[in-house]
Amino acid sequence: MTVRGKVHKYADNVDTDVIIPARHLTSADPKHLASHCMEDIDPDFASRVEVEDIIVAGKNFGCGSSREHAPVAIKASGVSLVIASDFARIFYRNSINVGLPIMECPEAVAAIDAGDIVEADFDSGVITDVTKGLSFQAGSFPEFIKEIMAAGGLVEYTKGKLGNG
Repeated sequence: MTVRGKVHKYADNVDTDVIIPARHLTSADPKHLASHCMEDIDPDFASRVEVEDIIVAGKNFGCGSSREHAPVAIKASGVSLVIASDFARIFYRNSINVGLPIMECPEAVAAIDAGDIVEADFDSGVITDVTKGLSFQAGSFPEFIKEIMAAGGLVEYTKGKLGNG
């Protein structure tokens, strides 16, 4: 699977409280969460983001609380992929659980700028900054995680395995 989108870039230590501020956790509705995604760090994000756009960020993306609402908000906003130098471990696992594709690649993060067009291949782990003509190698997921992501997350994956999908 390959995605291609425009980059929204952020620094290190983007925590779950700025991804989806706690004051908006009155609803678990993905559309509601998406409408407030990143608003404390990037107030215009929700109105600017387009389907298949990509977030690129530095170290420790998704640190802070363990709220699953954060990757849900990002996914519901239309973002097709988050590339970071590394992720807070609970955010990493929550992203897999909700089917939000993520890739770790510090070299790509260092080179890619906001507004660049980036393409990523989940099978090979290749990230290409189409704007600059640069390619980077990220690790690829094991097959079972690719299946969870393709199913849209752990719940849908499990339903399919149990024959309830």
